[in-house]
Amino acid sequence: MFKVGKINIEKALLLAPMEDVTDIAFRRLCKELGADIVYTEFVNSDGLIRSNKKTERKLEITEDERPVGIQIYGGNLEPMIEAARIAESKNPDIIDINAGCWVKKIANRGAGAGLLKDPCYMQTMVESIVKAVQIPVTVKTRIGWDTDSINILDVAKRIEDAGAAALTIHCRTKTQGHSGEPDWSWIPKIKEVVKIPVALNGGVFTAEDVKRAFDETNADAVMIARGAIDHPWIFREAKLLLEGKFVSEVSVEERINTALRHLRYSLEIKEKNAAIIPFRKYYAGYLKGLNHSKEIRQELYKQIEFAPIEEILLAYLHKLKYHEQIENLS
Repeated sequence: MFKVGKINIEKALLLAPMEDVTDIAFRRLCKELGADIVYTEFVNSDGLIRSNKKTERKLEITEDERPVGIQIYGGNLEPMIEAARIAESKNPDIIDINAGCWVKKIANRGAGAGLLKDPCYMQTMVESIVKAVQIPVTVKTRIGWDTDSINILDVAKRIEDAGAAALTIHCRTKTQGHSGEPDWSWIPKIKEVVKIPVALNGGVFTAEDVKRAFDETNADAVMIARGAIDHPWIFREAKLLLEGKFVSEVSVEERINTALRHLRYSLEIKEKNAAIIPFRKYYAGYLKGLNHSKEIRQELYKQIEFAPIEEILLAYLHKLKYHEQIENLS
């Protein structure tokens, strides 16, 4: 059971915080498709205390995406405490501490997964933030810095002792990044040493992966990251599978219409260029496996207005449906 503050969800499905991905538009979409809890992009504590406008925009949340968590990161104690207070003022349901980001420019400065090198300092940071705010504080981390220094059992106990309400484990080391197989076997070991909820992260790309994660590890929640970028329907499909229900293939109509809905959501919160150009990264996922999708993507990449994008996608949908009808008649 993923019980954090007022949140109490059996086999919770979480949308992971992802830079340049989990903005309001994507969180809203994933929420509609079954995500139980969603998280903001990584929020830089130093940027927050300097009142950086781009950083402050990442704090924006909406009522229809609750429960929602704001994730903050940084290596210095006082800025992290102040950032937590600023984040709390936006009234999220959770404040999450990033102790797992493996990117060199972050980890090598002692932030993100860099905190794993000093568990005592990490404990102090978590405890200080817990005391500074009134809402639940959670932590996302990895199993260790590298294979020779896997210290997650000690770290997990320290995080619990510091007052964290829950813990998410990316089941790889910092040096692995996103490569190699995650070691899910650490989840039941962690659950033996802590009483707070433990969420599994890493290597979850399909609904079948979600079910296997719950079945094999008894995790309280599963956090989905890259698996949601190309296939946001993973949340809906996982819930159906967990309930023992049939999971049907996502139709062509839903693929196209979901892509357009997602882009409309982006345009509601961003300037045109800031919405349309970054959105290009999603086309491969929405059109994956469809006939002649490469040519369509190349046309979409040229567009800087919503109207021609919509026209191209709806014409493509019509063409795909026409060929499908022909095949059914033959």
